[in-house]
Amino acid sequence: MIQDPADLDLGPLAAVLYGPTDDADSLLSDFAQALLRQGVRVGGVVQNNVRDAVGKKTGMEVIDLADGHAISICQPLGSGAMACTLDAGGLAEAAVAVQRAIDARVDLIVVNKFAKQEAAGGGLRDELAQAIVSGIPVLTAVPEKCVAEWQAFTANCGTTLQPSRDALDAWWREMSSGLHRARETSA
Repeated sequence: MIQDPADLDLGPLAAVLYGPTDDADSLLSDFAQALLRQGVRVGGVVQNNVRDAVGKKTGMEVIDLADGHAISICQPLGSGAMACTLDAGGLAEAAVAVQRAIDARVDLIVVNKFAKQEAAGGGLRDELAQAIVSGIPVLTAVPEKCVAEWQAFTANCGTTLQPSRDALDAWWREMSSGLHRARETSA
């Protein structure tokens, strides 16, 4: 059984709070990719909205940060549909990617977001909880409309960040220097 983070001591946790005009998906993806290029061991998933040639959203996928594999998390409903439904198989594959990051004890776990599905108890909520209680730094994004559910889920613990690269960089500098000191102390 997965424990609720509100009942436990949490590891380092940050959530980017974003509004309807913010592109949290690209922000998290760009940040994670930059860390990977620097040699930081980053795991988990970031979201990418799939668009057609004219820019219309046609689906959603998450990218497994461990290997760059794209996982479709959207079931297209056919022509004329205005939305897609989340694909249970794709979500299960994304959950495995997060669990692999936890098991590998990476330096940072990114879970694309805590949004409507997670607030309702679904999506990647369980995997996010496992990541949070693993003691590994965790980064996610939370839409403004889900802040109350996020605060209840985390017992209002962790750090909230503005949706900017500067805020993410500053948080990671603080996290990574603390991790470096902890490794030196235990060595």
